[in-house]
Amino acid sequence: MPDWLEIAIRTLVAVIALFIATKILGKRQVSQLSFFEYITGITIGNLIAYTSLELQTSWYLGIISLIVWVSIALGIEFLQLKSKTARTFIDGKTTVLIQQGKILEENLKKERLTTDELLEQLRKKNVFLVSDVEFALIEPSGDFNILLKKENQPLTPKHLGIEVGPTQDPQAVIMDGNILDEPLSHLGLNRHWLKTELEKLGVTLENVFLGQVDSYGQLYVDLYNDQIQVAQPQEKALLLATLKKCEADLEMYSLSTNNPNAKAMYATCSEQLQDVIREVKPLLNR
Repeated sequence: MPDWLEIAIRTLVAVIALFIATKILGKRQVSQLSFFEYITGITIGNLIAYTSLELQTSWYLGIISLIVWVSIALGIEFLQLKSKTARTFIDGKTTVLIQQGKILEENLKKERLTTDELLEQLRKKNVFLVSDVEFALIEPSGDFNILLKKENQPLTPKHLGIEVGPTQDPQAVIMDGNILDEPLSHLGLNRHWLKTELEKLGVTLENVFLGQVDSYGQLYVDLYNDQIQVAQPQEKALLLATLKKCEADLEMYSLSTNNPNAKAMYATCSEQLQDVIREVKPLLNR
C-alpha cells in the first residue's frame, strides 16, 4: 500500500476515534478544562497525530493507547462525581481574591496573580473600582466571578417592587422558509394560526428566514429581505390601552351620575378593573 494512502486511511480512522472519544467524554472536555482534562486533551491530540503519521509502528497500538486514556478520563470523572475530596484534589477549589472591597494579597500570591491581572479581570466585568466589589472569586476553571456591593448593583424590577410576568424560551416555528411543526405543537398552536399571523404582518412564508413565538403567543419574524420593515406585534399594548380606557370610562360615569346606586356601582367596577390592570400589567408591558 502506498504511504500516502496508508496515511490517509490512518488519519480517517484517527479522526473517527477522536470524535467517538470526545462524545464519550462529554461537553466538559470541550468547555472550560480542569488540570487533568487539559492534560488529557493534549495527550489525546498527540496520540491521534502519532497514529496518523508514524508508519513504522502498527496503527492499532495508538488506538489502544487512546482507549486507555479515555477510560482513565472517564474513571476520573466518575470519581469526581462521587467524591468531593477527589474533586478538590483534581480540580482545585474556589479562591476568594477580594472580600468586602479588600484585596486578599495572600490568596492573590497563592494563585500567582499580579495586581495588574486582577484589575484586568475586574475591567472585563465592567468593574473599575475595587472598593465597589463585595466578593471576587477565581474558580477552579480559571474564570473570575464578581459580586458587587448592593449599592453598586444595577436596579432590577424587584428592587422597584415591580412584578414581572414569567417567561419561557421562545420557540423557532419557521426556519429557512419552512414551518417547524414540533415547536408549534409544543406551544399548542397549528399551521392555520401561523399563516393567519403571517397575513397580519403582511409577509409570505417563503420570505421568512426565521420566525419565533414567545411565551405569550406573539410571532416575531426576520425576513430574507432586510429592506422590508415588519411591524412588531401590538396586541398586548392594545389590550392594555383598552382596559385603561374602560377603567377611565367607569370612573367618569361614576362622577357624572347623580344616582347614588349607579355612582357606587360604577366606582366599585372601576376599582375592580384597576385591580385587574395591576395584575395583568406585568404580562402586557413587554
